[in-house]
Amino acid sequence: MTINSKFNNSTTKEIIFQVLLHIVVFLFFTFDRNEPEIEGFKVLAFLNYAIGAFVINYLLLPKYYYRKRYLQFFLFLILLISAIISFEELVLEQIFYPNTRAVYFPGVVYSLLDVMPVILILVGFKFAWDASKKQLEVEELRTSVKESELLFLKSQINPHFLFNNLNNLYSYAIEESSKTPSIILELSAVLRYMLYDCKEKYVALPKEMEHLKNFTQLNEMQIEERGSVNFKTENIKSGYLIAPLILSVFIENAFKHSTASQSHGIFIDVNVSLDEKGVLNFECRNSFLKLSNTQSISNGIGLQNV
Repeated sequence: MTINSKFNNSTTKEIIFQVLLHIVVFLFFTFDRNEPEIEGFKVLAFLNYAIGAFVINYLLLPKYYYRKRYLQFFLFLILLISAIISFEELVLEQIFYPNTRAVYFPGVVYSLLDVMPVILILVGFKFAWDASKKQLEVEELRTSVKESELLFLKSQINPHFLFNNLNNLYSYAIEESSKTPSIILELSAVLRYMLYDCKEKYVALPKEMEHLKNFTQLNEMQIEERGSVNFKTENIKSGYLIAPLILSVFIENAFKHSTASQSHGIFIDVNVSLDEKGVLNFECRNSFLKLSNTQSISNGIGLQNV
């Protein structure tokens, strides 16, 4: 859905909501069990209040209140309420009740008791609508940021993984190793998964675990006889989805730091399990020598957001 279509959809919903709200408030305001017919005064008075609420909702709130210009907001609000009451007293009252209301109740106070509930309801619902809309926009922005971060992560993983494994494959090819054909097949399977299966936002959990296993086996070429690599999964079953490639980066960085800091005694343990509540537990441990010369880590192809 484009930005324009989202905006139009939101505007349409707000218009429908405001129309229904005004109808309900109008019926409540004009209802009188002793007078089956709606009085002309009440119709015009409600129209006066509704116009005032419209000015508050679509002019004063966005221009002053939401911009934290509270002094101007309340100043114009007082002037607007005064104008609404003045119009009712000086125009509507003189037309419909020229000689009655002020006799038994001060006209201004009576008008204030009429206008305030209507204004508070119409403005209050608009304020709540705007707050809900703002919260929805914040949630959509957070989702968009997360999706952008995930896409950025994927864009880093593919070239990083490809360059490292092509270097390893080149070394095996130069040595005419018997492992070269199987490595090519494994690399093809992993790249096929990255390029085609990962286009979806989520993938099946068992499929992602199979990819992690192949991914780990390919990276194990960097170690050969210098250490051990263990990859274990437990209780992985269908029916669960996961964002693709988000775990690969941790395995890749484990290999990166271990091989850069150690020449022997390397160990990398990867454990993935699914508990009874459906929570995925991921653990990746690797050996690392703090005092070793790891300058090469920052000079190679690395991942910036881990």
